[in-house]
Amino acid sequence: MVEVTVTPHSSLADRPVEMRVRGLSPSQLVTLRASLMDEQGECFQARAFFRADGTGEVDPGCHAALGGSYAGVWPMGLFWFLQPDTLFRRLVKRDVAGSPFLVRLEVFDGLCLVTGPQDQPLASCVAERWYVCPGMQRVPIREGRVRGALFLPPGPGPFPGVIDLFGGAGGLIEFRAGLLASRGFAVLALAFFAYDDLPRTLTQLDLEYFEEAAELLLRHPKVRGPGLGVIGVSKGAEVALAMASFLPQVVATVWINGTAFLHGNPLVYKDLRIPPIPYYTERVIFTEMGALDNSAIFADPRDPAYGASAIPAEKVRGKVLFVVGEADRSFNSKLFAELAMARMPPESCRLLSYPGAGHLIEPPCSPLCSISSIRGTPRPVVWGGEAQPHAKAQEHSWQEIIRFLELHLGPAATMKL
Repeated sequence: MVEVTVTPHSSLADRPVEMRVRGLSPSQLVTLRASLMDEQGECFQARAFFRADGTGEVDPGCHAALGGSYAGVWPMGLFWFLQPDTLFRRLVKRDVAGSPFLVRLEVFDGLCLVTGPQDQPLASCVAERWYVCPGMQRVPIREGRVRGALFLPPGPGPFPGVIDLFGGAGGLIEFRAGLLASRGFAVLALAFFAYDDLPRTLTQLDLEYFEEAAELLLRHPKVRGPGLGVIGVSKGAEVALAMASFLPQVVATVWINGTAFLHGNPLVYKDLRIPPIPYYTERVIFTEMGALDNSAIFADPRDPAYGASAIPAEKVRGKVLFVVGEADRSFNSKLFAELAMARMPPESCRLLSYPGAGHLIEPPCSPLCSISSIRGTPRPVVWGGEAQPHAKAQEHSWQEIIRFLELHLGPAATMKL
């Protein structure tokens, strides 16, 4: 009898699992398919074609896929290379604490380029992929002006504190915060516009809002001070670098594909105002897929006319880890990282730069999203990236991010699922 198994059956979404098919005929050609339904009802799937070995087994951890969504030996390829059935959809877990993604794994006889209701699998199983460990506490935050969600690991603590920021789409995105908290950090997923009663659009970056959030997190009895970490991607990385430059509480900053200058919106902090570099939206390019390539709308930040818009990274008192995807099509994030680092002492910063990786560098096992629709844009936006190098970049950078935060905030608790 044919069987397909996933070990462990239930796991955190950033952890690897082992897949195995047994009971096949030697050299039998089969199709392995992984599929999941997100909370909006969108189906994501990947498939790979294998020949069973001499014992009638397929092990993607050591057997090469002949073709499909990928080729070669990729132990997590069926998770890494998931693609939406509908173009331009991004896989994002919304209900982080309440439920896992359920990934259905099926094995079909022969070559199945597409599968319909008439195609019956030889065997199937379901894997649970969680974004929080057991016992995680999610606390909605609505205190003063601060809006977000605080993830507290199980146990008495205190835990090192981290603020988690996303980008220009706004809202509250929590999946990375849940996974970081499952590594033993107390993580505040922080919204800063287009959520609850916050402004619907981003008109300026009020650094006092982020300072209020930092003080709120450090006051929590389960958060270990005196300093905290910040992680941000895209616009969130721009904010994170500004926080590191002005707020003494910030001692460890992870900057993922951001800028080193204010763009589009000024930064205000007490009596300080940093003017933005304007977006040159008329330079946008429509791709052959009808998506927006925004890479040209950013002016050259090295132009002396824009010097006043630079984030004063020379004021950073803590440490900064710059994470760059060299195939980022949103903007030249490597240039921005190098410009920021040029203003900083070499011992205070480090650059991780990944050829082939795109803009949305996320925790491992998040499939590459190279184009997606986002709030506030009339067409989908190009993020860039090539599937295989992007997957490797996510796996490597995530481990480095966790090591960096532990090094500069102190050891985190060890969690299990």
